[in-house]
Amino acid sequence: MEAPFIMILILCTWDAINEMDEYFSPIHTYQVCNVMSPSQNNWLRTNWIQRDGARRIYIEMKFTLRDCNSMPGVLGTCKETFNLYYYETDRDVGTSIWESQFSKIDTIAADESFTNVDLGVRRLKLNTEIRGVGPLSKRGFYLAFQDIGACIAVVSVRVYYKRCTGMARNLAVFTDVVTGADSSSLVEVRGQCVDHAEERDTPKMYCSAEGEWLVPIGRCVCSAGFEEHRDNCIACEVGFYKPVAGDQLCGKCPLHSHSETRAALTCPCDANFYRSSTDPSASPCTRPPSAPVNIISYVNGTSVSLEWGSPLDTGGRSDVIYDVLCQKCDKDGAQCEDCRVALVRFIPQQTGLTEPWVTVLNLAAHSNYTFRIVALNGVTHLSNELPQSVMVNITTNQAAPSQVMAIRQENASQNSVTLFWHEPAHPNGVILEYDIKYYEKDNEQQSYATLKSKNTSAKVSGLKPGTSYIFQIRARTSAGCGRFSQSVEIQTVSKVSDRSSIIRTDDFFTCFIITIRCGYSKAFQDSDEEKMHYQNGHVSFPEARFYIDPHTYEDPCQAVHEFAREIEASRIKIEKIIGSGEFGEVCYGRMKLPGKRDIPVALKTLKAGYTEKQRRDFLGEASIMAQFDHPNVIHLEGVVTRSKPVMIITEYMENGSLDSFLRRHDGQFTIIQLVGILRGIAAGMTYLADLGYVHRDLAARNVLVNSNLVCKISDFGLSRVLEDDPDAAYTTSGGKIPIRWTAPEAITYRKFSSSSDVWSYGVVMWEVMSYGERPYWNLTNRDVIKSVEEGYRLPVPMGCPGALHTLMLDCWQKNRNERPRFCQIITVLDKLIRNPENLKLNSPLMNRSIPDFTSCRSVDEWLDTIKMGRYKDHFAAGGYLTVGHVMSMKQHDIQRLGVTLMGHQKKIMTSVQMMRAQVLNQSVPSVHI
Repeated sequence: MEAPFIMILILCTWDAINEMDEYFSPIHTYQVCNVMSPSQNNWLRTNWIQRDGARRIYIEMKFTLRDCNSMPGVLGTCKETFNLYYYETDRDVGTSIWESQFSKIDTIAADESFTNVDLGVRRLKLNTEIRGVGPLSKRGFYLAFQDIGACIAVVSVRVYYKRCTGMARNLAVFTDVVTGADSSSLVEVRGQCVDHAEERDTPKMYCSAEGEWLVPIGRCVCSAGFEEHRDNCIACEVGFYKPVAGDQLCGKCPLHSHSETRAALTCPCDANFYRSSTDPSASPCTRPPSAPVNIISYVNGTSVSLEWGSPLDTGGRSDVIYDVLCQKCDKDGAQCEDCRVALVRFIPQQTGLTEPWVTVLNLAAHSNYTFRIVALNGVTHLSNELPQSVMVNITTNQAAPSQVMAIRQENASQNSVTLFWHEPAHPNGVILEYDIKYYEKDNEQQSYATLKSKNTSAKVSGLKPGTSYIFQIRARTSAGCGRFSQSVEIQTVSKVSDRSSIIRTDDFFTCFIITIRCGYSKAFQDSDEEKMHYQNGHVSFPEARFYIDPHTYEDPCQAVHEFAREIEASRIKIEKIIGSGEFGEVCYGRMKLPGKRDIPVALKTLKAGYTEKQRRDFLGEASIMAQFDHPNVIHLEGVVTRSKPVMIITEYMENGSLDSFLRRHDGQFTIIQLVGILRGIAAGMTYLADLGYVHRDLAARNVLVNSNLVCKISDFGLSRVLEDDPDAAYTTSGGKIPIRWTAPEAITYRKFSSSSDVWSYGVVMWEVMSYGERPYWNLTNRDVIKSVEEGYRLPVPMGCPGALHTLMLDCWQKNRNERPRFCQIITVLDKLIRNPENLKLNSPLMNRSIPDFTSCRSVDEWLDTIKMGRYKDHFAAGGYLTVGHVMSMKQHDIQRLGVTLMGHQKKIMTSVQMMRAQVLNQSVPSVHI
């Protein structure tokens, strides 16, 4: 907005003349036309003008100026410009001003000048010029016009400043404000919230030098109990509420609640309905549940399993839990007393059950018990009524025997073991027989055998020499079988020892045992894995290769000539362009070989006008590729550096990049074929990892496929060699990172290692099994980083076996030291290819016997057993203080404790399910294989 000043011109050697314009309208002008005399200095000054808060003013001048060429005899003295000046003062000083006190604003020239012809027809060629002056600091100022020999008439002068007009925006009021002192300055204005509104972020707008408001920053929001309506905040109507300040509108009162006044913050519950302290104000009011239904009891000796149905009316809540009340009654049921908690054991627990079942152990034999199942929820304690429950009466039978203890080995040979043990401390009847279960160590899942004995000793025959076996024993009575004993490990005697591995040297023996092994506890270990050979007293080491980082060469040409083969340009024929790369075009061509048929090749060219850095990087990639020789790594045929264009020549991969190839053949491969593709990629990465290279950009787009469906690693533009330290990592110096394929530590700390390549390989697995889908779909890179940091992992692709997804999750472990190595990944994939039935398992890397979780007496002991001890504090903070509490857990409970890794969640949940099964089946005879 413009604000004008009132201005009066003071005449000084200029003439004030009234005349008619071309439309015969009167106009008042100030004129001067002393063009005949040289060295003119004629001034026209305004009166003193108050600044009125303006920091920058604008002067709009309308004037006419005569063309010097239209006047004879004035070419030496006539001018066609005049000067504009200003002078700042704090008061009106009258005429006591010297010319030297004025500051020049600008020299003003006319866009159009008039001639005698224009005068004859009264054509007024009016010029308009605007100039700005600032910053101004004193109370007022003068303007002056200096004529230096022109024929000029000033028709009008308008002096004004600009301001932004007050307005309301985002529930904030902004007042008028004068623009800044400079042409590019912005004036910050803070807004005031309207009534019943409060600041969310400080509301601000900026007034530009042109008097326009720029985009607002921050805003006000309506207070609790009020909603926005036409830049104002109005109260919520009766029956509506708004609990907190914000953008949201007033909401209708939730079910079974109401509000009686306007501007309500909450809606109180109706009669007999309640809202717990943890319920948000937006949740409906609820009530206690009805009684459980359809209770069923299963008596097994001195234990009972109870199951029941959920209440028909949950009270509108999902947090229904159950308490079990136990009473022991006399024969007639007339007198009852509470069960002795110290003796009776409830699985998973007695109170706070989330599942509709419980197993009660250690009851007295041949006794009457009454069990009452009480249904509770989050508002039961707010009600004055007693909780609803259902009751059942049971009578126990004879108890099964207790656990066999003190197993010892009496004798052991190459093929047999003799065992002795003590009778159970509590046989609870006549022992009919003992079951001896035995199996090779770490092989229980494949087969085990049993042997029966009437006595407290047994000889187990038919064993393998030099083999470790696990033995467990349990007793059986007419009431059933007791629990198996603790496992006992016994090794049979080996055959005649092989002494060829012991070498006598003078007075002592030296034995070298050299094993190369990947230390990943989940991985399968094949007997036919590659090992170093020890023969005739010598250790045979595999041939080591040493590689040189081409970036250490001062001249990249020296490196490329040392590693790569130079090819004459005459042997190369470029046939077509098939794409473009970072450095130039990618072409298809043929290379002539002396005495052989031409072979198809791919050619990368270095574009014209390349920089020195581009040249070094281009030749550096060739130097790296030249040092690789593996069937699953792209092969470099050679380079052309002695003529232009400079070229890198590689083998031609007919099917292009893997991601595009998979999308073109969606759903056309078997699972085993896809596993074969993954195996090839893993083999190439194992080769690179063994050389100490980190790829840093492993993705399906950087894997090429030839006509035989062999996959080869390519694109080594980001690769870097590591030091001898196998755990070394490369810190990047900048550049873009492929977020969707990159490990968290590489994104956050720019630390790359072979372990970060394993993470990328897991994403490639997901791309392969989903036939080239984009990882994380349409999520932004920022959202991908946040989701991965919070524990999100890509879900199992459609049709992907669980074993492969489990391997992916292992590759995506947050702790890079817990990820498998590429050599282990190959071992797992080879096993899956040889035994496709393993694809149906969810944990292909696991190869251990299942421990007896029921023997764990504390949560800490159980977590240590499954190697999840890191979460002890999580479980304690979540209120899971007993093993019984743990057995009632669900998947979402584990997530709520802060266990974010998918692999750890699955491992804990699997253990919980196994523990439940072991408790329920501990008295049921096993099925023998």
